Amino acid sequence: MKMTKLILDGLMLAGCAVAAAKPSEGGAFVAGPARTSPNIVVIFTDDHGYADLSCMGLETDVKTPNLDRFAGEGVRFTDGYVTAPQCGPSRAGLLTGRYQQRFGYNHNGMGPLPLEQKTLADRLGAAGYKTGQVGKWHLEPIANDAAFINKNAPGEGSLRDRYNTIDEEIFKPYYPFSRGFQETFFGYEHDYWVTYDLPGNRFSEPKKIQTEGDRIDRQSDAAVRFIDYHHDKPFFLYLAYYAPHVPLESSKKYLDRFPGDMSERRRMALAMISAIDDGVGRIMERLERYGIDENTLIFFISDNGAPLKLNMRDITLEYRGGAWDGSKNTPLRGEKGMLSEGGIRVPFLVRWKGTIPGGQVMDTPVITLDVAATACAVAGLQKPAEFDGENLLPMLAEGKKLPERTLYWRFWEQIAVRKGDWKLLRTKGHSPFLFNLSSDKEETKDLSGAFPEVVTDLQHRADVWTKELVSNAPLTGDWPLQGIFWYQHYFNVPLPDGVDESMNPFSSIGR
Repeated sequence: MKMTKLILDGLMLAGCAVAAAKPSEGGAFVAGPARTSPNIVVIFTDDHGYADLSCMGLETDVKTPNLDRFAGEGVRFTDGYVTAPQCGPSRAGLLTGRYQQRFGYNHNGMGPLPLEQKTLADRLGAAGYKTGQVGKWHLEPIANDAAFINKNAPGEGSLRDRYNTIDEEIFKPYYPFSRGFQETFFGYEHDYWVTYDLPGNRFSEPKKIQTEGDRIDRQSDAAVRFIDYHHDKPFFLYLAYYAPHVPLESSKKYLDRFPGDMSERRRMALAMISAIDDGVGRIMERLERYGIDENTLIFFISDNGAPLKLNMRDITLEYRGGAWDGSKNTPLRGEKGMLSEGGIRVPFLVRWKGTIPGGQVMDTPVITLDVAATACAVAGLQKPAEFDGENLLPMLAEGKKLPERTLYWRFWEQIAVRKGDWKLLRTKGHSPFLFNLSSDKEETKDLSGAFPEVVTDLQHRADVWTKELVSNAPLTGDWPLQGIFWYQHYFNVPLPDGVDESMNPFSSIGR
């Protein structure tokens, strides 16, 4: 079935009068004068491990019926990736469509997102879309962004103390309402910068409010409210749930769904994921109610793998800091912060009823860079030259193969490259690992000795790519202790001289 026909059918079923739609150069779709552009929704969860959708068939305790339906009506990717195993840089790659290392956002502490970088909201807003952001942003200045803090609060004292002295007006240019989002409900737990509230009030300027109750439910409420306001015009909604990231908290409604003997952190994560699932169900219901379900492209992705902290200790929930969040990466090796599969391979679903045939499970490697490229194409925009991703719609709607490409990652003292089934993984002070992911997604069999020519090819590709980046230093310098112990634990890499088990930072979590 031709893609143009699929899109026309989807638009007509949504009740839109369509004059014409044809592919343009670069793969975008040019609408006729009466055409309504498709809506675009991106749902991004937080520290949500690869295993934790029931449609994955990996963990029996997780329950996500709405997301299972979502996957059944769309595509589930088994090899979906993010650009970084950490919140900030992962979001920077998603929303710019570029490898974030190209503009120096290598890891948390190297932000905020530079003001000269266009966001997907900037691009879609200029194309006539109403743009909305709900939930976590994490591209504003944060308390370990040393360069920003030293510029705006020089002097003595800790970074955090000086960060807390900076006037809020200095932060506002970096908030989502200044980065292309016309409507915001931007916040994490209970404090939000909003252009509307849940009772239905609208504000001409962003206003700070407080909310009560389950934070996930409030973020779902805000997403549904945005659709209520803008269902009659093309919209882009970026819903970034602050879950199941710590601090772990949920309401009785969701906790009661998971009785029985299990760790309390696991129970809490399952409850929070269930709340997300309810929210996705509410969004799909609202789209159906307004008759725009078949005119809406939706992505559902996590920002990185779950933080296991080596051994998934079930420490007290009263500890609100960085600990295991109860989510799992089964069967992948590694976790948040690592460039092994457990850190960067995530739940990745796409749905567009009437255009993308449902029930597909694809093992083609895709990455969050593709979200911006696909969104711009369906909005009728030419693909910007600086984008690093690909438009997925020809593959999703017509079954065409993606162009052959190489995917890259660089984080702390790690670098990884995937081309086809082969993946190269390097970490400071150790020779490269080579894995064939088609038969070993768990990364248990190092094939570097058997295929030196593949190692050489992938290493060369990594070197060429690295030279394109703002910071292209080799893998030298300070290697965080957690990184050393990750690779000792998961890959049996010996501890370097001067490092012993007494220095393991994971042993003191929650104490």
